[in-house]
Amino acid sequence: MIVGETDEQLAERLANAAGGILLDLQASGEFVDSALGKVGDARANAMLMDELRAARPDDAILSEEEKDNVARCGVSRAWIVDPLDGTREYSEGRSDWAVHVALAVDGVPTVGAVALPGFGLTLTSGSPKPLAPVNVPLRMLVSRTRPAAEAVYVAEKMGAELLAMGSAGAKAMAVVLGQADIYLHTGGQYEWDNCAPAAVAIAAGLHVSRADGSPLFYNCANPYLPDLLICRQELAEEVLRFAAEYSPG
Repeated sequence: MIVGETDEQLAERLANAAGGILLDLQASGEFVDSALGKVGDARANAMLMDELRAARPDDAILSEEEKDNVARCGVSRAWIVDPLDGTREYSEGRSDWAVHVALAVDGVPTVGAVALPGFGLTLTSGSPKPLAPVNVPLRMLVSRTRPAAEAVYVAEKMGAELLAMGSAGAKAMAVVLGQADIYLHTGGQYEWDNCAPAAVAIAAGLHVSRADGSPLFYNCANPYLPDLLICRQELAEEVLRFAAEYSPG
């Protein structure tokens, strides 16, 4: 615990610390394949929980790796963390995985830090960077293993190139960094998958919503939050229109 540390500073410090734990474990060669992901998740989560409980004892915590307690829903401030977003990518030795540390206040994604340890980057809501020019042609992110049919349809309608990438955090931060312009996900996520990315993207001035344009809301009794849109503001109306007209089959 650091006296006087702001929420933004705390989120960034913990995301970086968890990333360091994961990089060290990955480099050690002590574990491989799925065992590496399981141990990495557990060790990063243990540190995050200890630090958050010490630094913000009155706040609630929702972590992918902890047994949930819906009593958190009665607390205004809830930390929402994913110690290792993109376990498959991490276990395979890839770089497109992330650590998410976020704070939702009254359901709103207010503070976020997304560490991309494999790329040596951490993006935060506390220090947003200017957005790069839009890509020509447009670039749209999809899952490297199971691209959402809605996203493929929207990309075709908008003449966008598809860019496959691993974790949700890595994809969302690719839009923040200007490497892509649209991230539309409809294949199922939970609050810990997108709260920190949403906070960082909002701070950067991007459009952030559900796939139907409605607001994202966090610290719910059921943390299932299956769809997400992060994109350039000037593209949001068109993306939402094409997403709405998509019909399976």
